[in-house]
Amino acid sequence: MPTALPTLAAGLVFGLALAAPPGPMNAVIAEESVVRGWSSGVRAGLGAMSADALFFVLAALGLVAFVERFPTIRAVMVGAGGLLMLYFAYGAARETSSTFREAADPDADSAGFTKAFVLALTNPYQILFWLTIGVGLLETGTVDVLSHTPYIGDSLTNLLVVQTGSPALILGFFGGIAIWVTGFPAALVAAEKRVESFAPVVAALSAVVLGGFGVMFLWDAVRTLV
Repeated sequence: MPTALPTLAAGLVFGLALAAPPGPMNAVIAEESVVRGWSSGVRAGLGAMSADALFFVLAALGLVAFVERFPTIRAVMVGAGGLLMLYFAYGAARETSSTFREAADPDADSAGFTKAFVLALTNPYQILFWLTIGVGLLETGTVDVLSHTPYIGDSLTNLLVVQTGSPALILGFFGGIAIWVTGFPAALVAAEKRVESFAPVVAALSAVVLGGFGVMFLWDAVRTLV
């Protein structure tokens, strides 16, 4: 029988796994962290996390699927996201000459939240996640996780049964994301303090990642509309 503890732990690991891979959101978090500091990086992470929370509500209401049924609306959203990423890539490229201590500006710290939130709302990967896996998280049922392990799955049956559609799974999922968006900026800032040239490198990498995703998103939008 599933219990709340393994379900919570599974959600925690799942949230971390979703948040950790390189991509446009982590590029924004990295740039904000090393150029403006830990609090700005966390705010950027919370912006992306807030978008996931909004998608969670929309998925629960069945409204996320509405976007997928209208390719033109989806293409416009993706195209807008591509343009924003190119714009933010330009901004990141301009910051390659800055270090954390030189560029720290309390008045600019709040921009990271809005930047990440808007990008996340137009990110087709996050929309697709909530149309597929995210909806599955909300449906009531159980998953025997370890039973699917290759070769030895039969001997691990019923050792880790996770209950989908449970508050524990959702709480763990967002808890895992929260751990990442606070810990990742802290690690980046700690590294920047040890290596003064770290901030320009991260800003340059952020510009490349954002620019690459921007071009890809625009191309996806053009193909859909044309």
